[in-house]
Amino acid sequence: MKLGVSADFSAAHSLPRHPGKCKNLHGHTYKVEVLVEGEKKEDTECVADFSEVKALIEEVLELVDHKFLNEIISYPTSENIALFLKKELEKKLKDSNLGVVLHSIKLWEGEGKWVLVES
Repeated sequence: MKLGVSADFSAAHSLPRHPGKCKNLHGHTYKVEVLVEGEKKEDTECVADFSEVKALIEEVLELVDHKFLNEIISYPTSENIALFLKKELEKKLKDSNLGVVLHSIKLWEGEGKWVLVES
């Protein structure tokens, strides 16, 4: 069974190799949609508690929220940001007792543009 949670963060970056305006310093409000997967537990009848999953996501987003992403991710395209978040969230989930694994992360760069990374 899959369970989804979303959250937002804001950050700045520049993409010096980009042929257009994105080579300049600019910022976005990103939306992250996280899908975790696990079995429904007998005692709670839930896969996981939404608030506990969201808390882990928020911990990971603290790494990038209101930051200059070029100082954290070597070339912070949406694809690379999503891969960074995937790696960090997988570590958090592994160390937790939630009993779920990451299925996918969808990263929205503003409205109408997104990248999806599946595990």
